[in-house]
Amino acid sequence: MPKGQITWLFFGFSGRVSRAAFFLAGLLLAVLQAFALYRFTLAPEGSGASGMWALLFWGLFFISVFSSVALGVKRLHDFGKPGIFAVSLFIPMVSIIAFVVLCVYPGDEGANEYGERTNAPKR
Repeated sequence: MPKGQITWLFFGFSGRVSRAAFFLAGLLLAVLQAFALYRFTLAPEGSGASGMWALLFWGLFFISVFSSVALGVKRLHDFGKPGIFAVSLFIPMVSIIAFVVLCVYPGDEGANEYGERTNAPKR
């Protein structure tokens, strides 16, 4: 994997990302958040561990929101749509449908205006 590929995947807005990469990256973000929340619920109330897990959960939450937008934008780019439609991932009830559509709908074959190939930033 090229240097900076993970950083680009979770934090970059240029280029395109495949269905599989979008789904797996989203799943990783959800698992990390769920783990931090799970550990928070196990920690004794008012303890230092409780505060640490709560802080970690909220930190992961904000990183996850940013990363979800970046992933959504790149996924939309894969089938030639502007990234602004990634907002639909944050509309209740619509977000579930939008996520499924982004996981199922195939991207453009070959180059499009957002990049020459899938799973790479635009060059």
